[in-house]
Amino acid sequence: MITALAIWLIILAARLTRNPRNRPGVSMDMVDQARELKSLGQIQEAVFFVRGETGMSQRAAARFVKRL
Repeated sequence: MITALAIWLIILAARLTRNPRNRPGVSMDMVDQARELKSLGQIQEAVFFVRGETGMSQRAAARFVKRL
């Protein structure tokens, strides 16, 4: 039987993996640059930049930029 603590730990782990700071290959400088591109309305360029820096797929990079 799964306890409340185990469920809480699973939810916490899932949230931590969504945080861009905790993704392997993602630096805060890269996040800042992608966020800046997005704020300037250059969303496709931000996605392209993230893909080039991290090797993410198009879909994953688009989701990443959308969450910034």
